[in-house]
Order: sequence, then C-alpha cells, then structure tokens
Amino acid sequence: MNITDLKPTNVWKFFHEITQVPRPSKKEEKILAYLIKFAEDRNLKYRTDEVGNLVIAKPATPGYEHLETVILQSHMDMVCEKNADKVHDFENDPIRTIIDGDWLRADGTTLGADNGIGCAAELAILDAKDLEHGPIECLFTMDEETGMTGAMNLKPGFFNGKILLNLDSEDEGELFIGCAGGMGTMAEFAYEKRETTDDYLYFEVKVSGLKGGHSGGEIHIGLGNANKLLVRYLYALEREMDWKLCSFQGGNLHNAIPREARAVIALKGDQKERARVILNELAAAVEEELKRVDPSVKFEMNSVEKPAFRIDCDTKRRLVRALYACPHGVYGMSHDIPDLVETSSNLASVKMKEGDKILVETSQRSSTSSLITDISNMVATVFELAGAKISFRDPYPGWKPNPDSPILKAASESYERIFGRKPAVKAIHAGLECGLFLDKYPYLDMVSFGPTLRDVHSPVEKIEIKTVQLWWDHLVDVLKHIPAAK
Repeated sequence: MNITDLKPTNVWKFFHEITQVPRPSKKEEKILAYLIKFAEDRNLKYRTDEVGNLVIAKPATPGYEHLETVILQSHMDMVCEKNADKVHDFENDPIRTIIDGDWLRADGTTLGADNGIGCAAELAILDAKDLEHGPIECLFTMDEETGMTGAMNLKPGFFNGKILLNLDSEDEGELFIGCAGGMGTMAEFAYEKRETTDDYLYFEVKVSGLKGGHSGGEIHIGLGNANKLLVRYLYALEREMDWKLCSFQGGNLHNAIPREARAVIALKGDQKERARVILNELAAAVEEELKRVDPSVKFEMNSVEKPAFRIDCDTKRRLVRALYACPHGVYGMSHDIPDLVETSSNLASVKMKEGDKILVETSQRSSTSSLITDISNMVATVFELAGAKISFRDPYPGWKPNPDSPILKAASESYERIFGRKPAVKAIHAGLECGLFLDKYPYLDMVSFGPTLRDVHSPVEKIEIKTVQLWWDHLVDVLKHIPAAK
C-alpha cells in the first residue's frame, strides 16, 4: 500500500505532496510557494505578511453563512533531525515515507507530521466541494519550531475570525485548551587553543542510540539526554586522572532532547585501560537506569588521529562542571491540572563555534510565567558561576485554559456525538502558538486537536494511520457546528 491509498484520501494526498517540499525552519520559501500556487489554482483569496505567514480564505457553504468565521491553523516548518548514518539534505531532498504496520514513519529522518498533517487537513478542506461549513480562514505560520517567529510577528487584522482551531496537538481523542510558555538560555564559553602532543593518545567517546524526542511533550518520560550522559563520563574522568578535552559536540535543536553526543579526549598511555573501565561501568549503570524508556543507549570509545588542538584546562574544567550541574528534566508538576508538567528545562545542545567559542543552548518551559523566569535564572546562574557569557532567547507566553470556552463545548459535543464517548480535555506542557495568538487577538476562542503522533522531533517520529480518519471526521463535524456569529 502507498501513502496515497490511505484514508481519508485527500488528507493523505496533500500530506504526501507536503513531504516532497523541503521546509526547514526559517527556510520555508518552497512550502510557501507551494501553498500560494495551491490557492491560485483554485481561485481562493490569500494574503501574506512581511514575515511569510499566509492566510487562504474560503467562503461559507450556502446555508452556513451565519456561522462565525473559523480559523484553521498549522505551521509550515518542520524539525529537521536524522540518524547520524543517514545521508539527507533537508533543504533539497524530499522525505521518504514508510508504512510500518499501523504507523507511517520516515526513512531515518523526522517525518514532518508535526505539523505537516495539520497543513494537509487544511488543504483538504480548502479543496473539498462536498463539505458543509461557515466562512473559513486557513492560517499557515512560519518558523514555529525554532522561535515561533511567525506567530510572534502577526499583526492585528491579518485574519478576521474569532474562533481558532489549532491542528498541532498529538493525541487523537484529546482536546487541548492550554499550553506552556517558554524561553531559551544560552551560555558561551571562550577557550584558548593548546597544542596537541604525541605523548598523549586520542579517543572519541560517543553516546548514541537514544530515542530523543520533544523537549516539552516527552520531557516527563525520563528519556536519556546524550549531553548529560557524556558529561557524566567526563566528570568521572575528572575525578580520577589528568585528561585533556579536544572537542565536545552534542544535540542540535533547542526543542529536542539530544540523542547523540561525542567528545574527543586525550589520555596518557597508562590511563587508557582505566578510562575504558570507567566507561564500561557507566554504560552498564545507564543501561539499567534506562532499560524501560531508552533501551538502545550505546557508549563507544575509539582511537582517533591527533586533533589540531585541544581546549585549555581551565575552560575544560569549568565546562564539564557546569554541564554536569545544569538542570535537565521536570522541575515541577502542576498544582491545578493532574499529571501536567508545570516547569521543565532541556539541556539541548553543546556546539563548537567559530572564534574559539563553545555554545551551550538550553530551553525552559512552564505554564506559570514567573516559573519560566525562575528556572531560566537557575540555569543561567550555573553557567555564570562557571564564567560563561549568558544570553536569552525571547520568551513566548503560555495559553491559560478556559474550561467555559464555547468552541470547547462545540468540539466536545461533536466528539461525543460521533464516537459515543467524551473526549479528554487537557493542557499540554509543549508550546503551542495559541498563547501568542491570544496576546495579539485577546478575543479568540481556541481549542487544539490532532491525530496521534509519537517521537516527534526525532528520526523515529511516526503518525498512527487510523487516527487520521478519526480526527478528520471530528474536524469536519466541528466545522458544521461552529457557533453562530454575534
């Protein structure tokens, strides 16, 4: 079976087309051109703004003009992650999809169902001739994954609807009415290059095999963080011997739990065996710790050629201690919503940069705005004590739940009418653009729902095929029962 044979046919057809269009965050020109051509081919009115957000409008079905204008919203960009051995250029290559039993996944890369499936559903609605609905505005936003640039730069009046259906959540049968806000904290270490000498042996130490995942939606699972595991080993070396650090690279994106990390170290010949013993002991301990959630974790230590330089010992010492002390994971649970993570932090990436710099990127989330500041300050303080230069990424607001929302009532009644059971009503620890929409359009009534996705922001991202039909049936019914305009 091919992806285009799946049901509902039109949604999967457009999703397939979207997977063929490269769309990394901040490089959405190709997908924007595809969407504009879609609108022009169907004589649908559209408009863009200066940052590249797009609205495509469709008039009401005759007899449904009295309904309030509804905004359907998804983001255009996708997280671009791949396995280390996978050759793939996200700026030019299409995503290759694979039907794997009940799930659709990609071949060694992120799938882009976050949020390509939402975009596909919008296109299927705009394309359909047989659906009943009121006035529709389909909003496609830019750069959600690396800064929410599109939502942050929306201007009042860009769209006209008062009800917004966000199509960017990941559990069928669940309606989301709130999300966390967040910000990023970065630390920059300046190091001095030192000469590498022949009286040392050089090794690459690598942590791999981890699942990775969304730093909001999956932070509570306890998945392994490659940066934290690698620095755990380096700190163990620090306690026992005089070793040297030549490089450290781990993780990639601020909103993904890092899956892989590697460091090149220098050891004296008589230290080599003890260093391997320490690594093997740590590997055994970590395998036991993560066996229920990340069972494929792997530690490796292999000889490499002498690098061009090493990092000075003072910077090495401060970097290792700061990374080891840096908070990662769940910091607090909500007192208002059962089982909801309230506050968390992700030690996302460590990168060697030009100019003899090492950049550490972290991200913080909370459904309580004061706690976003608190956890960010906590992370910053760790790195300040280590002598790093601190900077911050612009914060984005959360979305406060409104249990009395009219669109929540309509969506809940629709789900129960179709499926004979009530949907779960929840808030989510991940960041959605809804908080930013509400900041610019405070009158909006919003709900978020989608099909079931798993392992987003990682190369094992997948979407449960059967849930797309369930979600589509629900979405189509909601559009028929949007509250009347006042």
